[in-house]
Amino acid sequence: MNYTLITGASSGIGFELAHVFAKNNHNLVLVARSEEKLKALKAEIEKTSAVVAEVIAIDLSKQNAAEDLFNAIQKKNISIDVLVNNAGFGDHGLFLTEDKNKIEEMILLNILTLTKLTKLFLPAMVEKQHGKILNVASTAAFQPGPLMSVYYATKAYVLSFTEGLYEELKGTGVSTTAVCPGPTVSGFQDAANMSDVALLNTMKLPTSKDVAEFAFTALMNNEAVAIHGFVNSIMARSTGLVPRSLIRKLVMKLQEKRS
Repeated sequence: MNYTLITGASSGIGFELAHVFAKNNHNLVLVARSEEKLKALKAEIEKTSAVVAEVIAIDLSKQNAAEDLFNAIQKKNISIDVLVNNAGFGDHGLFLTEDKNKIEEMILLNILTLTKLTKLFLPAMVEKQHGKILNVASTAAFQPGPLMSVYYATKAYVLSFTEGLYEELKGTGVSTTAVCPGPTVSGFQDAANMSDVALLNTMKLPTSKDVAEFAFTALMNNEAVAIHGFVNSIMARSTGLVPRSLIRKLVMKLQEKRS
């Protein structure tokens, strides 16, 4: 029996991705820190669909968490044919004054754990000549991000890494997709200390469900990069036409617009 593994499944885009995959008859391995939230999601999914949902509670921002998760899945004798690297977080503020432990956890979760999980689950997919990997990046991946410098840099890595793998894996039966949402209604803003950002409070943001449905379609269509939203797509693709010095200043101004 094959499964889709979703990290960060307890809330936001990951939570909605779990519902979208379940609706499309994918058995699930749901991963996040909160076992209570995962069990509630499992119960909801199994009540409303015919799929099986397994729950693994683990903090993926810790060293060796990827290996621990992989080993736990191996012990359950579960085969993963779709890997969704959704777990991640950001932080808002000056790099100079950011908490160094939070920075380390962000890099571990957004980059290292994502890379390790891909490395661990990819060989079996290639051997079977069947599999898909969805990496949740961001429109932040397309430009530098003063006041969120580390977060923007991690998402640039996710985008570049996914595109590189996409080319490497051609002909193997396995594809990678980087989905790049812009600001979205989710728990991200609170986790990133951005709940009081005036600009975000005045914008009509897409829902996590909107992004999840878009991401699923892009993954099934084997798209290398999928930018959610027409305006986001235009802005992301136009960054190569604008001087980097101007982009830096514009992003800084946007990030400074706090209430």
